Amino acid sequence: MLIYQAVPLETNVKKNKVIVIAEAGVNHNGDLEMAKELINVAAKAGADYVKFQTYKTENLVTPTAEQASYQKENTGGEETQFQMLKRLELKYEDHYELKEYAIKKGIKFLSTAFDDDSIDFLFSLGIDFYKIPSGEITNYFYLRNVAKKGLPIVLSTGMSNMEDIRNALEVLNEFGVDKKNITVLHCNSQYPSPVEDVNLSAMLTIQKEFGVAVGYSDHTAGIEVSIAAVAMGATVIEKHFTLDKNLPGPDHKASLEPIELEKYIEQVRLTEKMLGNGIKEPSESEKVNLIPGRKSIVAKTDLKPGHIITIDDLSVKRPGDGICPTKAESLVGKKTINKLSKDQQILMTDLEK
Repeated sequence: MLIYQAVPLETNVKKNKVIVIAEAGVNHNGDLEMAKELINVAAKAGADYVKFQTYKTENLVTPTAEQASYQKENTGGEETQFQMLKRLELKYEDHYELKEYAIKKGIKFLSTAFDDDSIDFLFSLGIDFYKIPSGEITNYFYLRNVAKKGLPIVLSTGMSNMEDIRNALEVLNEFGVDKKNITVLHCNSQYPSPVEDVNLSAMLTIQKEFGVAVGYSDHTAGIEVSIAAVAMGATVIEKHFTLDKNLPGPDHKASLEPIELEKYIEQVRLTEKMLGNGIKEPSESEKVNLIPGRKSIVAKTDLKPGHIITIDDLSVKRPGDGICPTKAESLVGKKTINKLSKDQQILMTDLEK
């Protein structure tokens, strides 16, 4: 079995910062101006990447292939999958314009390739990493082509099992991907995903079995699952968004609207802050409560000078600015120098050395 070292994606230059991919996908409905508006929304919301989909319909699907069940439900199913995808296809030249526009808006451009020609095109376009969609996890030829490009890889695993993931990792590793540059996203490929089918614990199973950095590609209707994924250690998360859930098209209904995307990323960043650095120590905000909240050693009863301290002479009470109760045994057997009243803090200066 291959063992992979778990490290964050190299493009994640800020330690402990989750990479947020705002998935525009085909929610531009084939309209370049709508695609630009999606970039505006993703940039305003604070996403790290805005992601589209790159394909040549002729290379992706046969002319008679039916739509997926969720696509039929969302579009009425009157078109073939070929007809629908052709209508939603971005031209290669559109990508140059969209990438330049994204840079201008302060957000990184990304797209998922769905065929070999598109893999090559995106490499020439210039992307930080390849995002492999769930449907290609068993596509040996696709995985080999992506691996040979030498870029970091984020691999979605919807509809797959552990053997599928293992096989894909072996292909990527065999053809030159540095194992530290692989991030595996747990995913459910139903749109929207039923909450009872999320199985978020599988993300941790993947992490433990293969030693990879992990994340979550979220197709649920809300934002809660992604927040939980971040809390569980996801380093990359992905979420579909749209301008309007009521627009015609296969993915709009399972996507977040602009205000929801802003709230989503806000909550992700808040969760990030909550995770902290993992070091258990008093925080700056709580240090002010150390003295009033903890206790010190005090005399349990009145004690005369020359008294030999026993454990029964000691009690503990607030505040905690005296001798810590953990040092109680060290006081036993010592002789008092001064008179001590009941509840008076015992100080080292009250005892013989």
